Amino acid sequence: MEKLRALLRRRPLVALVLLVSLLAIGYTARAVDHSTSTTKPASSSAGRVAEPTPPASGLTPLSSLPQQARDTVSLIQRGGPFPYRQDGVVYNNLERQLPDRPRGFYREYTVRTPGSADRGARRIICGGGNQYFYTANHYASFVRIDLTR
Repeated sequence: MEKLRALLRRRPLVALVLLVSLLAIGYTARAVDHSTSTTKPASSSAGRVAEPTPPASGLTPLSSLPQQARDTVSLIQRGGPFPYRQDGVVYNNLERQLPDRPRGFYREYTVRTPGSADRGARRIICGGGNQYFYTANHYASFVRIDLTR
């Protein structure tokens, strides 16, 4: 231990590399822990919107989603204008919750969340024309949207 301390005193670059390595390991462990978490946020009376449950058909009617989600779908179909500069960016499907497609297939759009100081957790993800997905919990889970109902 004394040799390590002496080395770190003489070689600050070694100390810096060691510190950065430890930070990277900690960040990676935290990211892996977060991405493997399967807990869903509970809905409460404090303004959270419960996520729709898909019917047996696997499709959730657009009419069952919050009004803000329906407004976002309408904006997407009209081609904008979109309220957030991030709207329309490529969604990479890193969580692997949606069907596997080539990079650039999916695009994401913000669903306004009343009372939220930022973009909130709700999104519409589109891909390949008429594939629309809704998430109320920032990509932890999705429902596929039936645009005809």
